[in-house]
Amino acid sequence: MSQIKDLSIESSWKEHLREEFGSDYFKSLNQFLMQEDEKYSIYPPRPLVFAAFDHTPFSRVKVVILGQDPYHGPGQANGLCFSVSDGLRKPPSLVNIFKELHSDTGASIPQGGNLEKWAKQGVLLLNATLTVRANQAGSHQKKGWEIFTDRVIGLLSEKRTGLVFLLWGNYARAKEELIDTSKHHVLTAPHPSPFSANRGFFGCRHFSRANEILKSQGVAEVDWSL
Repeated sequence: MSQIKDLSIESSWKEHLREEFGSDYFKSLNQFLMQEDEKYSIYPPRPLVFAAFDHTPFSRVKVVILGQDPYHGPGQANGLCFSVSDGLRKPPSLVNIFKELHSDTGASIPQGGNLEKWAKQGVLLLNATLTVRANQAGSHQKKGWEIFTDRVIGLLSEKRTGLVFLLWGNYARAKEELIDTSKHHVLTAPHPSPFSANRGFFGCRHFSRANEILKSQGVAEVDWSL
């Protein structure tokens, strides 16, 4: 893997994150990733590491969904949290997301699990950690990515107004401290995992509630159907 700072990232994000790319922690992250790439398969593929940013320029973000870690199975990760590449089986959490979407909005449950349509409408699908070693969940946590993605959340909080943050599960909910809730809207719920979805994710109605907030601000609603 070439240095991560040299990978393509959408121009508005590149400008906003310029200082991060030059920081000491990012240099250490670069070194770690290059060493990993010499020994292991890394997901998502290099061109998709910054897919969340490429599909959703800074000025177009209107909803933020936070995940924790990319999928670590072959071909699954496509750079968008909870999303999988076309033609692959939907992971359990995504199955539950679609169940809630159907219950909430009436949208049909899609055959595939690629969420690019959401991203292109302004839904930033951001994992806290942007890479992972094949078949080893969490293997790239606490190497610098979380500092980077916390800064992303902070920049959105600081420079934008009226965004809707959907925080599912304890890990995502802890990020609320990075968000100025006097300027933005935060909706929280348990994680959509089968282990916790029945504790309040089902019935949270975050998809329709997000659209109600956007509409009240004169912002185009998200077409959540896929």
